[in-house]
Amino acid sequence: VQLQASGGGLVQAGGSLRLSCAASGRTFSGYVMGWFRQAPGKEREFVAAIKWSGSSTYYSDSMKGRSTISRDNAKNTVYLQMNSLKPEDTAVYYCAARQGEYEVVVRYARYYNYWGQGTLVTVSS
Repeated sequence: VQLQASGGGLVQAGGSLRLSCAASGRTFSGYVMGWFRQAPGKEREFVAAIKWSGSSTYYSDSMKGRSTISRDNAKNTVYLQMNSLKPEDTAVYYCAARQGEYEVVVRYARYYNYWGQGTLVTVSS
């Protein structure tokens, strides 16, 4: 399984970015796709997740209402649209895949099997 994250960059506070995660190597039916982020000196934290079926989405409290996670089955790609960005959103954003749609674990990085390389998001004030 390969996950390729892209779309990061420098944006001013209040701006928007759309991150993409291109997934390959297998079919992802029954998987959960997640986005996590890690700021310098901090632990990796959950941002959002989606069942590959699209039937359910999950958001962190900090990103709920400011972000939308979606997927395009035809392109095997998961997106994270982030709006109203704040300087505290600055981090490296990682996409991840987990086999099994157990909702209780979707917010925990340690339960994900595959990780992309990360894309840097910098929000200036």
